[in-house]
Amino acid sequence: MLQDAENILEVTDLEVGFGGTPVLHRISFSMRRGERVAIVGQSGSGKSTAIGAILRLLPGSGRITQGSIVLGGGTTRGEVEDLATASEPVMRAIRGERIGLVPQDPMSNLNPAMRIGAQVADALVANRTTEGKPDRAQIRSQAVALLAEAGIPDAERRYGQYPHEFSGGMRQRVLIAIALAGKPELLIADEPTSALDVTVQRQILNHLQSLVDARGTSLLFVTHDLGLAADRTDRIIVMSEGRIVEVGTPREILLDPQQEYTRQLVAAAPSVAAALGAGTLADPTPGVPAPAAARSILVVENLVKEFALRGQRGSSIRAVDNVSFEVERGTTMAVVGESGSGKTTVARIILGLETASSGRALIDGESLTTTRGAQRRALRRKVQPVFQDPYGSLDPTYSIERLIDEPLRIFGVGSRSSRQDRVAELLDQVALPRTVAQRRPNELSGGQRQRVAIARALALEPELLICDEAVSALDVLVQDQILTLLADLQDRLGLTYLFITHDLSVVRQIAHSVVVMRSGIVEENGTVDEVFNHPTADYTRELLGAIPGAAFAA
Repeated sequence: MLQDAENILEVTDLEVGFGGTPVLHRISFSMRRGERVAIVGQSGSGKSTAIGAILRLLPGSGRITQGSIVLGGGTTRGEVEDLATASEPVMRAIRGERIGLVPQDPMSNLNPAMRIGAQVADALVANRTTEGKPDRAQIRSQAVALLAEAGIPDAERRYGQYPHEFSGGMRQRVLIAIALAGKPELLIADEPTSALDVTVQRQILNHLQSLVDARGTSLLFVTHDLGLAADRTDRIIVMSEGRIVEVGTPREILLDPQQEYTRQLVAAAPSVAAALGAGTLADPTPGVPAPAAARSILVVENLVKEFALRGQRGSSIRAVDNVSFEVERGTTMAVVGESGSGKTTVARIILGLETASSGRALIDGESLTTTRGAQRRALRRKVQPVFQDPYGSLDPTYSIERLIDEPLRIFGVGSRSSRQDRVAELLDQVALPRTVAQRRPNELSGGQRQRVAIARALALEPELLICDEAVSALDVLVQDQILTLLADLQDRLGLTYLFITHDLSVVRQIAHSVVVMRSGIVEENGTVDEVFNHPTADYTRELLGAIPGAAFAA
């Protein structure tokens, strides 16, 4: 039974196992009605398993082996239920109607072949929110109202569109509409904005919070971002290795953590560090002469890129508009902006993967798009990419050794024996054991795969690395390890980085200078200290204000 009538949820001594191996170890926590609670932890901490147990949607061989999950009654729609032992028909009635879920990846959770409105309408029918026999006109009207409530503009027209016609933020709003279709008492948001730009993230979470407040809904917010948890919830539960290690208010967790693991999370969270002004920026030009004497390795001059619009003859869109900046050798420049700002297009032009409409991008005075033959091959060796998704950019059928030595084979560098030695040396440089050489990417963690991607990029001894959202898919502790590795490699090898990101909090930790882009133009360009402490553009101030955890900087 529920110990406190004011509680909407009580989890007691919950244990979950997979194939007989326990992964959740007797965790206990409760939530009061209308309360906002965050569960925070890195990958493997057990937070998603806890959510799966509450919803009784554990994958594979996952089973609840002990404990209770009591969902409170007290409403006209539901009695007290122990979800740990409830039958599947009971759970089907509870999911959606009493507990809603906003999942992480909208593209994986929306049917790409089905219109948006129809997917919301399906949720309405499944949750039996219409009286009597479903009426198509009534369901459509309710679905349009839900889309509008979730913040979809022109909801009547967009009802008939498909997911690919929506931006990432708009797709996330559709998932919120679906989650709210059953008017749930408890809403679980599982990393609902992890793939979104900070300003879009803030818009989505502001809207979600207003909806939750208006409905009196309890919110269980799952995230790896402590700053986000602190901004958005009343209480934080910190998990590690299937156990709850600490519980407290946001101020207690951020400013006075009691457990070592919590202290590590706080120290590693770039959003918290940026908000508190505790960035780990080193000397602006480590290991090289002062900026005034340093020579630029990369010069971008009046860069323009236009793309023709499909189906509109003679029409084009300007993705990059007269962009200019220079990157000094041995330093890190961050290019920051929302999706569609043009930052990735600039990176692709530098890498020779796109041709500029006008202007130029020069590496040591030469351009990859205009050089040919041996000159182009020599220039290409100087610049290498590190992409966002290491699993997507690494061939899953290749061994780690083959992935790392592939650039050497393509450029005909060394013998088979010397390439094996080089792979071993590169694995050492990125702090991976040499034993991983014969493994496949799917056998490694996300952080390990990103280390492999960095090792591969270093194989030809480049001078410039283009890191395109290289840490955005990683948990904060792993992200911190990769950023530390990049800083160490820069110090030891004299590397230069162009770091493409949408996250200004990461910029504070890794970069020396920053270019802020919006809609293809440069809004601001300066040192990190100048941009963070004295921004001149309204858009930059908006980005800085969207960094989670800012409320705790005082």
